[in-house]
Amino acid sequence: MQMTEVTYEDAIPIDSYGPGFFRIGGEVITGGAIIHAKGAHSWSGYEDVNSVLALKEEVDFILMGTGANMTPVQSVFRQALEAAGIGIEAMASPTACRTYNVLVSEGRRVAAVLLPVPEES
Repeated sequence: MQMTEVTYEDAIPIDSYGPGFFRIGGEVITGGAIIHAKGAHSWSGYEDVNSVLALKEEVDFILMGTGANMTPVQSVFRQALEAAGIGIEAMASPTACRTYNVLVSEGRRVAAVLLPVPEES
């Protein structure tokens, strides 16, 4: 089997995730995270819609990681993004991380908005 190294020329990859955190470009972000071609930072959740709306000119759509399982995106949040012309695709956060990495390796203009996988009790 031939292995091919994936390169990210214009984006920072999501390295890994775990209970309550994401490792992005070698740095750990605890809690929620927003990642796009120009960087990554923490995200406080659905009430912080303005941080996502600020990406309008940089992305074609948003991958919304809803935690350990796929759940519906809060309607007020979805409506705000759609009114701004930003498409949103909901999926579990682990799936959103993998999908983000594939899409940015292809040069796509996408961002991931991620809720963390909860810590095990």
